Parts: sequence; structure tokens; C-alpha cells
Amino acid sequence: MESRIRALGHPVHPMLVTFPIGLWTAAVVFDLIQLTSGNEVFGEVGYWNIVAGVIGAVLAAVTGLADWTGIPANTRAKRVGLLHAGLNTLALLLFVVAWLVRMDNPQHALSGGLFVVEVIAIAVASVSAWFGGELVDRLGVGVHEDANPDAPSSLRLGRG
Repeated sequence: MESRIRALGHPVHPMLVTFPIGLWTAAVVFDLIQLTSGNEVFGEVGYWNIVAGVIGAVLAAVTGLADWTGIPANTRAKRVGLLHAGLNTLALLLFVVAWLVRMDNPQHALSGGLFVVEVIAIAVASVSAWFGGELVDRLGVGVHEDANPDAPSSLRLGRG
């Protein structure tokens, strides 16, 4: 089942999800460094990674929703896609909380409790990423109908 939103023959959703996952992971690392070192510059970097990750997550969600609407009803893929979306929404909301709580702090520093929220959000996003892999690798969502080891390039004209 092919993705509904494609660029140069490839599904866009998997391209976009790498940004929030990477940015949020980096944020947690920078925030951990800030908490252990006391250097607020790391908290500032973590904060802006969260902001960029939230923006990226919203863009990824739009393309993911478009793909999910194309999955046939009453299938395992539809249910797994809904679970994947729900977990991603939870992770997004947790990072939005981290963003908003830190917004008015001049150095955007965080507390230990807020760091726990971020770690939970990363754990949720990781579980959701596994379900995303299940959708593609096991259930074939987003995979071109002619995919095989000798398939022609997706850049061939007239191929989508």
C-alpha cells in the first residue's frame, strides 16, 4: 500500500519523523548535561531542540494522518496506525508541556521533574517508532506496490 504523500517517488512521512525523534533525543541529552553540570547553555540548546522537534512532529503528523486515512478499514494496519498516532500525540503533548513550562524561564533551564517528563516522552516516542516500523516492515504500509530487489529507480519518469 503506497503512501498518499510522496516526493520523488518516496513517502514523505518517514522522511519527516526523523526530525522530531532526533531533535527530542538531542534535547534530552543536552538537558541531562545541564542538570549534571549546571551549565545553563545546555538547557537552552535542549529547549530549542524541543521547539524544533514540536514543529517537526506536527508536520510529520499531517503526512501520517494522510497516509492513515488510506489504510483499509477493519485491518490490523488501521489499528496499529491508530495506536502509533496516539502514542506520537502523547509524546508531542509531553514535549509541548516541557516547552511551555520552560518558555518564560530566561535561560529555559529545566528541573529534575520536568526532565522525567522528557524521558517518559522519549520512551513513548520510541515505542511508537517501533509501531511505525511494524506498519512499514510487517504490514507494508507506505511500500510501493512494485517493490522488489530489482525494482527500477523511483526517479524514473511516469513512476510514482
